[in-house]
Amino acid sequence: MPAKIKKGALVRVIKEKLENSVEATASDSRFPAYLFESKGEILDMNDEYALIRFYVPTPSVWLRLDQLELVQ
Repeated sequence: MPAKIKKGALVRVIKEKLENSVEATASDSRFPAYLFESKGEILDMNDEYALIRFYVPTPSVWLRLDQLELVQ
């Protein structure tokens, strides 16, 4: 599915793929609920990562494309 994800798309984070990832071990592993319960918009992308903006008053976050799913 990552091939279909593009800039401006609405996505949701896949909890199982984020919880045991390298990104989870690099920071606080207590993720806020909005990551999994709300949708975010892709602001920017590179080969492996997407910058996601969630509609809550928090900074945008970079996550791997395989940790995201499209929201329809």
